[in-house]
Amino acid sequence: MIRIEPVLTDLKPDVVLVYGDVNSTMAAALVCAKLGLRVGHVEAGLRSFDRTMPEEINRLVTDQLADLLFTPSQDGDDNLARERIAAGRIFRVGNVMIDSLVRLLPFARETGRDGLPDRYALVTLHRPSNVDDDKALRGILESLLEVNRNLPVVFPAHPRTRQRIADFGLHVQQLRVLDPLPYVDFLGLQSRATVVITDSGGIQEETTYLGIPCLTLRENTERPITVSMGTNVLVGRDAAKLHAELSRVLDGATKKGNIPPLWDGHAGERIADTLTGQWSELQPEQG
Repeated sequence: MIRIEPVLTDLKPDVVLVYGDVNSTMAAALVCAKLGLRVGHVEAGLRSFDRTMPEEINRLVTDQLADLLFTPSQDGDDNLARERIAAGRIFRVGNVMIDSLVRLLPFARETGRDGLPDRYALVTLHRPSNVDDDKALRGILESLLEVNRNLPVVFPAHPRTRQRIADFGLHVQQLRVLDPLPYVDFLGLQSRATVVITDSGGIQEETTYLGIPCLTLRENTERPITVSMGTNVLVGRDAAKLHAELSRVLDGATKKGNIPPLWDGHAGERIADTLTGQWSELQPEQG
């Protein structure tokens, strides 16, 4: 907040776009509110209904402060309506993460093939609730070692996760543990995976677009459309459920998902069109 305030004071933008649900999203929205600047929130309306997640607090605060709320799907619209946000501030535009995926997928499919098996499970793991607790992390890694017996596990390890594995003295030598990958390289891995096992929010969306089975190591998700319409299944920390769903994937019995409406690579254009159309309303009032 301290660093962005002088930038905004100097630039005096007509509108500031903030994205997602990280701390900087809420920080920028708060500063804009205090300076009287208009705010547009991209990826608005997502809710896990779990306030133990720091991101949920960021989402709630940012959406209350935003003047324009750009949602990726119908559930976002519905959540904002329940919170009594005026319908005129809500614009369903689709998913800007899918814009990036659509543009870069052709390049991604040409990367990262060397040394990989034809079939593999791709794993990402970084949420504090999963990696900061010795018992929780140990249980997940034991499940992944079991998965590895039937399907090789490729695991680009988040630095936080790798540090916790070392701190707790856990052993993962049987897994193919990689350093974190650039986006295009990771997208290539993801597009060719047999199944993705993750606790990430964005990967739930990407796998839904790609049609890749996704098993999410969380009890809830702020992206329920990936479950109701897409390829995502919430397995939490239930090892039995993880193995049951993995067996379904290997047997070819996994659910077939659909791509949600407006997840077509043009969300950014819709946001730009909305800003242009709203321009007169975005002008500061003349005193």
